Amino acid sequence: MGLFYNIFVALFSAIGAFLFGQTLEQFTAYFNNPNNALLGAVVSTFNGGCFFGAMGAAWTNDKWGRKRSIQFGSVWTLCGCAMQAGASSIGVLLAGRIIGGVGIGILSMTVPLYNTEIAPPKIRGFMVGLTQQMLGIGFIVANWVGYGCAYLQGDISWRLPLGLQLVPAFLLLVGIQFLPFSPRWLLEHDRDDEARAVVYRLYGTATPEAKEVADREYTEMHDQIKADALMRSRRFSDLWATRAMMRRTMVSVGVQVFTQFTGINVINYYGPQMYEALGLSNSQSLLVQGIYGAVGPIANLFFIIFILDSVGRKRPLMFGAGSFVVTFSILAALVASYPPGTDLNLSAQKAAIAMIFLTSIIFSLSFGPVSWVLASEVFPTRTRSIGTSAATCANWIFNVLLSETSPIGLADVGYKFYILFVCLNAFDFVMIAMFFPETKGKSLEEMAVIFGDEVDARQVLEDHMDGSENEKKNAVMVERF
Repeated sequence: MGLFYNIFVALFSAIGAFLFGQTLEQFTAYFNNPNNALLGAVVSTFNGGCFFGAMGAAWTNDKWGRKRSIQFGSVWTLCGCAMQAGASSIGVLLAGRIIGGVGIGILSMTVPLYNTEIAPPKIRGFMVGLTQQMLGIGFIVANWVGYGCAYLQGDISWRLPLGLQLVPAFLLLVGIQFLPFSPRWLLEHDRDDEARAVVYRLYGTATPEAKEVADREYTEMHDQIKADALMRSRRFSDLWATRAMMRRTMVSVGVQVFTQFTGINVINYYGPQMYEALGLSNSQSLLVQGIYGAVGPIANLFFIIFILDSVGRKRPLMFGAGSFVVTFSILAALVASYPPGTDLNLSAQKAAIAMIFLTSIIFSLSFGPVSWVLASEVFPTRTRSIGTSAATCANWIFNVLLSETSPIGLADVGYKFYILFVCLNAFDFVMIAMFFPETKGKSLEEMAVIFGDEVDARQVLEDHMDGSENEKKNAVMVERF
């Protein structure tokens, strides 16, 4: 599931880079040479659709579950992809982008949430970190398909990359049917026997030791989820109802916003323009962007396999933010010393490109995988859908903001635009160091201890059971009387 979904969402979201990075003559000619504002709308309408999809997914995940929400999102994206690939006007293309964006918004919030809830604590970082891995692979495919299609003649040069997204969308729609519901969602809806069966399936019961682990995991999630159901409502205001919930929300939303502050999407969307500003030709820029896309997934795979679940979440985030201060400072200095339109010596050109590549590698060793893991694992089951939705919406809001302002900033203020990211990442470093907890190796139910919840789940259940027994005794006494 994670594999199909993540390849799909990466291919779809990377289409913004495809359209902006390649100014294909066939594409612009077919739509009567739309201006930059209209081309910008192609990216921003998609991101806007993603925002509303992520927002609505909070309701679908609680009502229908993670599994059905993924299928619901797949249907939206199939419709959106078909409209884009067959678009006969810019209006149809934009409508397809919005509809497809709604689907991607649902999936971008739901699938990391689903993977979080089915993953064992010791490998949760790896399982959810696969999201970023497949996003990276999707960028590779999008970059190289776009590069190859640039040499095709006619409308197929842009219709083919858009139409290829239908394949993973269909595979996801069909494939998820054969995977289990989230056991935590089942417990929320009093389908306890089904939840236990899913836990046994996920953890295995081949040996007495394995069955003991599965039983312990089930008991822990059962007690916590039932206690949450007794104590909490399911309102948006729950995200700041207590000090512990406020901290959870700030961490989840913060890590998603800080991910946008890294500046990585500026490179992903507008990398070719950045390379051209450094003196490369258009074809050279596309080639370098294709190579750039392959660097991140290699680093990400190494990180999620060997580091994430052992080193944790907080230290990689601090390493990433601090490193970006350095890379963007050097990049700003190089662009300031050699403004666009002037001759850039070969050594300076190589250094600037190296900083862009290094930024991608560091992102894959920090914010890339960690942001997906941390955003969904910090919440209790009762508010996990709402909280993850809020965090994902924040991600898309700032994605829209940067996608709209980046080309203006790169064109109008040059190197000063990179200084913005130096300041933002310095701010990220301080906030992460001061307020972010370490969550590695903890079950989702153990997050209550990390964030300072003052209520013991088992005690709540016992008190509830005692109260129920007392009510029954009182009822019997009244009847006798």
